[in-house]
Amino acid sequence: MTETAYRARIYAKYTSATNAPLAPETVAGLAPRAANLRRLIAAHFPADRQARILELGCGHGALLHFAQAAGYANMEGIDGSSAQVAAAARLGIAGVREGQLMEALARTAPASLDAVVAFDVLEHLTRDEIVAAIDEIARVLKPGGRLILHVPNGASPFGTLMIYSDFTHEVAFTPESLAQLFLASGWTSVASFEDPPAVHGLKSALRYAAWRMIRALLRFYLLAETGSREHRVLTQNLYAVAVK
Repeated sequence: MTETAYRARIYAKYTSATNAPLAPETVAGLAPRAANLRRLIAAHFPADRQARILELGCGHGALLHFAQAAGYANMEGIDGSSAQVAAAARLGIAGVREGQLMEALARTAPASLDAVVAFDVLEHLTRDEIVAAIDEIARVLKPGGRLILHVPNGASPFGTLMIYSDFTHEVAFTPESLAQLFLASGWTSVASFEDPPAVHGLKSALRYAAWRMIRALLRFYLLAETGSREHRVLTQNLYAVAVK
């Protein structure tokens, strides 16, 4: 990632220059994210609990924490923020180290990883940096290995809330633009998925039911405007899984 004045300023205070803290005080504070992250792990992580997985831009290690609890013993994460790495250490989350994305990939042996995770990472890169990053990720993945992404969804009616929520965001994505990017870059396939509310109790079940109804109305609007049923991913963020 190219160092620029705005990146240097924002990332130097990335964990403190916010209206709410990015990292909780204790690991118990990760509970609000548990249902969503457990769903991601169950749906998209390799079945083999011994799979080698690298998370790029892992922050304070929330996903690592839940992956380790699910039995993934060979997962590690890197993050460019020393404050985030320190927060992971304070929370007792193992496997988090400081490092820059491209440098970490360059130090990784070819075809040595089963999966790479980039959760809220690619949107911080320019288009040229994204192309360079996915080429490096393809190099370090085994044949059939996967890249698991979570990115802002430009096709969402409220997608701009995500893309403009961070001054360092450069780009949003859609299922179509992700397919264009990865298939043009030699990957075998890419599939995109919505990021709806995860059900883990009565309140979340009611939220999910309300979301389903609103989503149906939005899809009806798009059908009326375009005559197409292809607009299926409407959440503010989306998941994607690209296979090498």
